[in-house]
Amino acid sequence: MSDKSSELGAEWWAKNLVEVDREIARLATICNVRILDPGVIERVLRNDASVCGSQNPIAFKKLRSALTMHYHVRDKAMGALGEAGTARVVAEIVESLRQRFGARLGGPPTS
Repeated sequence: MSDKSSELGAEWWAKNLVEVDREIARLATICNVRILDPGVIERVLRNDASVCGSQNPIAFKKLRSALTMHYHVRDKAMGALGEAGTARVVAEIVESLRQRFGARLGGPPTS
């Protein structure tokens, strides 16, 4: 029974992270922010709108809030899934977003 509840917990946290991260990707696309490029997330969290290729203050504010939510949910997931489990879920989400949005989100080139 414990394995079943553990699996359900993992699915629940993964679903929540997927939803938040899809919104981040959507908002990053609207603002034309290469969110996966080194240092960009930190700049968005510091409220540096100069990372935007398109000016949209409302979308940028929502992007910043969604990033804050991502870190909150990720921290809670670590408590439930452990660091390695959470890292695996986040890596899968990033890969899925890269496939869906391509190079628009930035990040290192895939080999």
